[in-house]
Amino acid sequence: MPLDRIAVISDVHGNLTALDAVLADIGSRGITRIVNLGDNIGKGPRGSATTERLREVCEVNIRGNWDDFIGRIGDDEPEEMRWWRDELSPEQREWLGGLPLSHDLLMSGRRIRLFHASAESPHVRVRFRHTDEQFEGMFGNTAMTGDGPAPTVVGYGDIHDAYIHSRDGRTLFNAGSVGNPLDEPTPSYVILEGVLDTTARAPFEVRFVRVPYDVDAEVAVAERVEMPQRAVWAVELRTALYRGRQAG
Repeated sequence: MPLDRIAVISDVHGNLTALDAVLADIGSRGITRIVNLGDNIGKGPRGSATTERLREVCEVNIRGNWDDFIGRIGDDEPEEMRWWRDELSPEQREWLGGLPLSHDLLMSGRRIRLFHASAESPHVRVRFRHTDEQFEGMFGNTAMTGDGPAPTVVGYGDIHDAYIHSRDGRTLFNAGSVGNPLDEPTPSYVILEGVLDTTARAPFEVRFVRVPYDVDAEVAVAERVEMPQRAVWAVELRTALYRGRQAG
């Protein structure tokens, strides 16, 4: 039986160079179905361009925390937040804010649920080192996910840290980040491989892929457009050292 493949990407954060490199790798593998777990914008310089690209190529786009709040940024907010807001068109901000919060699918007998940060909200974070209670919560039905069949596989983004954790017959994975990885300075995405739309057990795989790209090219764009916080962002891209841990 031929196996289906879906690419799962997340947290592009306005880094068009990284996105194009990842999309090229996905295309080279013959994968045509892409699910995007959100945070298209912010942090990087080209939120508008990445939003349009993701609208074009992704079968499903899910709302991240940046996508959710960017349309509510007022003129009294910090300058950097207004910069990322104004880099988008009003129509793009509306589209981002109206994206679904989760997406369910069935593959090789496994019920898979995908969202940005947690089953509670795109603003509630679950880190790599999580509690048993947090793990359980990722598989629960909530007001955000609806009351469909409980998933046995959950994938998310938000923390920019790719990992997989299986326990008690369930699997939790994080796709990492395309545009701002913080586990190692190389974009990551996930390939889900199996048989779609069947309750029958069949081969199933969660595969992590790392794709190098021209970091300096995207940093140069940020310099050219005078993006706020471009210096700390450049360090994050080159070292995967989160700005809150960088020396002052």
